[in-house]
Amino acid sequence: MSITAAMVKELRETTGAGMMDAKKALTETNGDMEAAIDWLRTKGLAKAAKKADRIAAEGLIGVSVTAGKGVAIEINSETDFVAKNADFQKLVREITEVALTTANDVEVLKATHLNGKPVSEVLTDAIARIGENMTLRRMHALEGDTVVSYVHNAAADGMGKIGVLVALKGDAAKAQEIGKQFAMHIAATNPLSLSEATLDPVIVERELAVQTAKALEENASSAKPKPEQVIHNNIIPGRMKKFLAENTLLGQAFVINPDLTVEAAAKEAGVEITGYARVAVGEGIEKKEEDFAAEVAKTLAGA
Repeated sequence: MSITAAMVKELRETTGAGMMDAKKALTETNGDMEAAIDWLRTKGLAKAAKKADRIAAEGLIGVSVTAGKGVAIEINSETDFVAKNADFQKLVREITEVALTTANDVEVLKATHLNGKPVSEVLTDAIARIGENMTLRRMHALEGDTVVSYVHNAAADGMGKIGVLVALKGDAAKAQEIGKQFAMHIAATNPLSLSEATLDPVIVERELAVQTAKALEENASSAKPKPEQVIHNNIIPGRMKKFLAENTLLGQAFVINPDLTVEAAAKEAGVEITGYARVAVGEGIEKKEEDFAAEVAKTLAGA
């Protein structure tokens, strides 16, 4: 029987097995889907599918830099315990190095080979071996004259709970020195964008709407209301200026020296920040809350 790409795709989605394993299973079973599933189960290659619906919101950020380029990747696990596992950390390190040398986005990275297999299949094998759902969720690549990295809450060299990359122009030695401070600042403050020019207009519009409504409501309930011209020409612009200063990297007060903005500190050091990336484990993942008794019950039931 001819094995089609659609059959391989269906089996992969059903079992979580790698593409080559799925194709081999179908070939061995003459295209019988149920028999192919059982074949994969007997080989231990469908174990990952059993865990595929579990929420993986823990894990590690791996970072690595070379001349003029840096990458940060997020690999999630179900528990922080697995994030401390030497096997999992080795996986993060190896995939980070592959990302640095061969990939610029997460989909390319998943298809890139590591030890003779696509990274996606290497991850599937690790799920079966370690026994938890894992996902290669994100990758950020950053280029510049000098790229500096920082890892917060490091679990091992080059990996931790927050990874930061900063790209700078200017004297390389100065950029390395102050770049590390800027990276630590970014880890602490989590700016929304580099500057006002790069801030998402939707965010600006939403904040403007909020501040306008808030100022008008406060003025309406005030014992001494101000003229609307004052509200629109002074109060609202003042609040927006404060919002932009607090939420754009270059406008923020530098944590090392709050008397200077980050932009002023960079200028004083003779460098320019051209870009950054901040990646924290589990950002935006809705964690499923379960009580401890329910978790134990699921484990005993073989979930």
